Amino acid sequence: MTKWNQLVKEQLPEAISALQHYCRQPSISSQGIGIAETVHLLTELIREARGEYRLLDDCGGNPVIYAAFEPGHNGNANKTILFYNHYDVQPPEPLEEWSYPPFGAELHDGKMYARGVSDNKGDLIVRLQAISIMQKNGGLPCRVKFLIEGEEEIGSPTLEKVLQKHAGLFEADASIWEWSQKNKEEKIEIIMGVKGMCYMQLDCEGSDIDIHSQYGSVLDNPAWRLIQALASMRTVDNRITVEGFYDGIVPPAEELLQWSRDYPFDAEGAKQIFGLKRPLIVDEKTARDAFLFEPTLTVCGIESGYTGRGTKTILPKRSQVKLDCRLVPGQVPEDIARKIRAHLDKHGFDDIRVTILGSLMPFRSDIHHPFAKTVIQTAERVYGADYIALLPSFGGSGPMSLFGQYLGEDKPIVSIGCSWWGDRIHAPNESIRLADFEQAIHFMVELFLSFGEAEA
Repeated sequence: MTKWNQLVKEQLPEAISALQHYCRQPSISSQGIGIAETVHLLTELIREARGEYRLLDDCGGNPVIYAAFEPGHNGNANKTILFYNHYDVQPPEPLEEWSYPPFGAELHDGKMYARGVSDNKGDLIVRLQAISIMQKNGGLPCRVKFLIEGEEEIGSPTLEKVLQKHAGLFEADASIWEWSQKNKEEKIEIIMGVKGMCYMQLDCEGSDIDIHSQYGSVLDNPAWRLIQALASMRTVDNRITVEGFYDGIVPPAEELLQWSRDYPFDAEGAKQIFGLKRPLIVDEKTARDAFLFEPTLTVCGIESGYTGRGTKTILPKRSQVKLDCRLVPGQVPEDIARKIRAHLDKHGFDDIRVTILGSLMPFRSDIHHPFAKTVIQTAERVYGADYIALLPSFGGSGPMSLFGQYLGEDKPIVSIGCSWWGDRIHAPNESIRLADFEQAIHFMVELFLSFGEAEA
């Protein structure tokens, strides 16, 4: 066991306690719950780790926290690493499906259960605890900065304004993104990009009030209209039919495709974790390529009429659907929304209102940058050379493109974290494995050391 292994083990009880404290504070951006309290909690954690902070609350929305930690006496002041994290979490509902309180942060069988513990509170505590260990043992080997926002789970609507106004604060040589996971083969995924996002709401109104369903033979039904509109956008074999939806997509290079084939999508594992009742919508041999490189059109939720207990025979007055489109390089969120609007108009659904609720551009960092090499080599030492999965991008989304736009397209961004593929992010019983949490702290300490020593 190395010196740093031992120091991490000694600090682990403190790290677990800090994570419990953080996870027990709700911070639900979509519902406006616990934001101010969470910001205060985080500033205390930053101060305890000997950092300075500023609250950037002059652009509207939830505050962005800027934090900075100076290098120790023998540290490299010419090297700066920037971390991106978010303190907001998804709503915990449906509450009845949780086995433990969603904000209880209880420990069971080597796991901590809490909403947001995997996405993304665990990773922030990993990074702060690694800093704390370095501060107690000679100081940081480089300068460290954080951008911690509180709106990622609602599409980061304020972040661009913050970066436009305060980009100078976040200047750095390289960035570590919020999150990654170990896959079913226990390989830690090192991720170099994300998909974009266009999140929309579609509304259809039929009347001022709900109407007795006896009139269903003569009056139009907004629920049926919305169902028919949705059905017109995708074929039964799951091809998106919105005209121009696939136009402009930049195909991935063969090198990127090869990497994806090296780590096939685990269909059987997905069935176990999610309890799937239906087969995959693509061939298992191409599932990983689809997950990483193809866009999506997803119905996230539908609301209309009466859905309570028992019966109520009505013609709903309105219907609403939430859609998200995960986008790949070459696609632009606003353009996708325009194409969906045009598709609805063309097919006779011009009365359906389309509202963009959030948008993010896709982004992919340079997989050959020296910083990526530093991250990979450090991960090989900590996790083992046979337990690394390098992914050029991921199926999820985030505001990575804003970092590229405002902090420099040439500045590498790499995502790595403490999660596991079975952590149930965004679902009831979200958790992390404490062994992964400990190993991630060790990795982060080693990355600080490697980065500080790397050629400036």
